[in-house]
Amino acid sequence: MKTAVSIPDPIFEAADRLARRRRVSRSELHAEALARLIDADETIRVTERLDDVYSARPSELDDDLAALQAFAIDEVW
Repeated sequence: MKTAVSIPDPIFEAADRLARRRRVSRSELHAEALARLIDADETIRVTERLDDVYSARPSELDDDLAALQAFAIDEVW
């Protein structure tokens, strides 16, 4: 999709240099940058949702599970 956006001159110029160095079009560079930003935001949102879920649950380790983990660590392989 074609669109017009306003970008501050210093950012535009830096992006233009980067696109030339990477030998891609400005459109490709901007699309990749937006895709990475969207992916990072989605990752943050997943982490925030998990934090919400687990903040309501106790974080103590079950005594039996702790004992089994300690046993497993001491085991010689």
